[in-house]
Amino acid sequence: MVLINNMLAGFLDNITPFPTATYITTNVTIGRIITDLFPVIFTITGILLLIFLLMGGFQLMFAAGDPKKVQGAWGKITNAILGFVIIFIAYWVTQLIGKIFNIPSIKYIFGN
Repeated sequence: MVLINNMLAGFLDNITPFPTATYITTNVTIGRIITDLFPVIFTITGILLLIFLLMGGFQLMFAAGDPKKVQGAWGKITNAILGFVIIFIAYWVTQLIGKIFNIPSIKYIFGN
């Protein structure tokens, strides 16, 4: 058990959650953390969108004509697309706010 704990601790020490983030202990702010999290959040939501669309599609294929299963599948697909629209709008609103107020940390979150 001690060997497993040592191996796990050694593995976790080498992981940096945000490799591009360079925090100086006196310069860390909530805004900086949120700015660093934006690309991660949008990536995770894109992956979740794909997963939910696939799950809804497979559920629809295997519904075998059962109206309740078909309705559940369409509900899952509809919710996935609605979530995508919300995230898409959030991305563009973020970019728009950054450009209108000329805030470089927001304008260049995604490398634009």
